[in-house]
Amino acid sequence: MESTAGQATSPSTRAARAPTRLPGLDGIRGIAALFVVLHHCWLLSFPGFPADTGPAWAGWLVYGHLAVVMFIVLSGFSLAVSPADSGWRLNSLRRFAYRRAWRILPPYWAALLFSLVVAWTLIPQPGQGDPTVKSVVVYGLLVQDLFGSPSPNGAFWSIAVEAQLYIVFPLMLLVLRRAGAAVLLTVLTVVVALIGLLAPSVPAVDLFMRLTPQFAVLFAIGAVAAGVAAAMARGITAHGEAHEDASPWPSRLPWLALAAAAPVVLLIVVRGPGWTVDHYFWVDLAVGPAVGLLLASVAAGRPRPLVRLLDTRALRRLGSFSYSLYLIHAPIVVVVNRMVLAPRLAPGVTMFLATLVLTVPLALLAAWLFASVFELPFQRHRGWGALRAAVLRR
Repeated sequence: MESTAGQATSPSTRAARAPTRLPGLDGIRGIAALFVVLHHCWLLSFPGFPADTGPAWAGWLVYGHLAVVMFIVLSGFSLAVSPADSGWRLNSLRRFAYRRAWRILPPYWAALLFSLVVAWTLIPQPGQGDPTVKSVVVYGLLVQDLFGSPSPNGAFWSIAVEAQLYIVFPLMLLVLRRAGAAVLLTVLTVVVALIGLLAPSVPAVDLFMRLTPQFAVLFAIGAVAAGVAAAMARGITAHGEAHEDASPWPSRLPWLALAAAAPVVLLIVVRGPGWTVDHYFWVDLAVGPAVGLLLASVAAGRPRPLVRLLDTRALRRLGSFSYSLYLIHAPIVVVVNRMVLAPRLAPGVTMFLATLVLTVPLALLAAWLFASVFELPFQRHRGWGALRAAVLRR
């Protein structure tokens, strides 16, 4: 996506009176995208998901879905940084829509074409038939979460959800501006929780589950976390003090994030992957506050060792093409695992390690080349005229 995972993801965060890039966030994007790749390598090497049939040391790779949670919160955070510093206002609704489409659609449509070619000429995605004309239309219009059809790419499901969240983002900003963060999060959480509670027994409500409604809460958490980061960047504490050094919150945020994450992690460890996957709706909602606090903490530069690690050149570079990596890795993983390794190796640790060794470097290289053509130029040049001029100069 710009996430499964899966900023997902969004372009580099921008703030009105700050540097155009917040250190550490690109690193988080890159790690989340790589986690999704590893998760899919694990899935194809150890059958029986959601049961954990692999070795204990690789058990954490069962939970690739949680990388998508990170992408969604990070997407809300990234988009809200500038509005949070401007009274929760967008400069222009039309400009916002244009820039989102310009940023998301060219690499997505190119990845869709790549995925269709792989599925039609080499091998379709596991558990899916050959994509149909309906698949082309549904996935091309980003409504795959509403209409069923054979999927050309197992990672594409979250792109539709994120695109739909972009549509409601201006409404979220309106609520934040007029009613505040508490009202936005309370109303959204109550509505989404009611959907989750009623869906098993009310078929009409169950239809809303196709939209992954918990992601709306996660997206809003990201936006609110951006507001916290913007307030700290202005040196404003909860008591209105004007000196950043007087605020204890930047140093407290990492501990708050850890405190929010600890009970969720403990629950996942105790209940295991089968229960966790079956209850991702509620687990996502529980994980969201911890992710939001982590992003606000990293944006505030805390903890410094973590921010320095996330802002290393390698992770910044990985984050710069993480969206492309997310978009095109699934067909590559399937081709290597099913066509190259499966005829020679039985499922298990050897297949998993071989899949990693062959797939990860190949996926990274392919994603970097793909991004160089279909993603990065659209980040650098914000319109057809500028892009055309840059191509002609080359």
